[in-house]
Amino acid sequence: MSLKVVDNAHSEAVHKRNPGYPLDLDWVERVRMNRSALERRAGSIGARRTVKKDYQLAWLLKAITMIDLTTLNADDTDGRVERLCAKARNPIRRDILDQLGMGNRRILPGAVCVYHTFVHTAVQALEGTGIPVAAVSTAFPHGLAPVETKLTEIEASVKDGAKEIDIVIERGMVLRGDWQALYDQVKSFRKACGDAHIKTILGTGELATQTNIAKASLVCMLAGADFIKTSTGKEKVNANLVTSLTMIRMIRWFAEETGIEIGYKPAGGIATAGDALKYMALMKEELGTHWLQPHLFRFGASSLLTDIERQLEHGLTGHYAADYRQPMV
Repeated sequence: MSLKVVDNAHSEAVHKRNPGYPLDLDWVERVRMNRSALERRAGSIGARRTVKKDYQLAWLLKAITMIDLTTLNADDTDGRVERLCAKARNPIRRDILDQLGMGNRRILPGAVCVYHTFVHTAVQALEGTGIPVAAVSTAFPHGLAPVETKLTEIEASVKDGAKEIDIVIERGMVLRGDWQALYDQVKSFRKACGDAHIKTILGTGELATQTNIAKASLVCMLAGADFIKTSTGKEKVNANLVTSLTMIRMIRWFAEETGIEIGYKPAGGIATAGDALKYMALMKEELGTHWLQPHLFRFGASSLLTDIERQLEHGLTGHYAADYRQPMV
């Protein structure tokens, strides 16, 4: 069986990075979101359109290339990070890939995401793979630390080899409507990142309204964010389709106004292949297939890969493997 998985190298090479723009408070104040309409639209995802059989297997292989394989636990160790990186090197069992006719294809996750402490370990473990290391930074997950401390942490992660930095915004700035302060801080973080791409974590479950989420998304993009991201994974409410729709529509509006394509990363609670397919369908319907590339879309997840591997094996054998049969993430 042969499945088509698009090569992402060319698309990423020609992608124009967000240069950042002046803060346009008039634009920010024009932003309004209708929660009821968003909920109706989000409820239709997956109900109207599904992918089956070979197409579903192809979508799941594609999903693997857009996972930020993540460990962000208080008890993380160098050994755990090294095991995660070993999984990143071989995310799918070789026998499964061979049966899918994909044994000679490069199917690797979008990144490995760790705390700053483990950036050097991950960089060494992934040497030669081309898989970037992403570091969560700026007093993750709460974001409440002096700005100088946050900037120092970003710079240290970049120095250790992180190619992507997931920063956390201060939610209080959004709740107060202090858009200038949010813009200034994200802009300073972007400058500290240098060539490393910056993903701004909004902590959407703590922003109260969809309009707040939309305005925060816009301000971060104006400040130079390469990605906007839902959650740290530590909030009570993490990624969901309603919030995703809000953020995706702001990405579309931003692209229409500036010509710059911003990436989107839902994170927290995305654990099953079915979840992944819904988010991919949402991206395809709202932004087009073009956005289903690692430089424009990522899942922040840890257990998602295990379920995708189980689903791929089921597609080949008709049977679901137990979790313990899959290599540990």
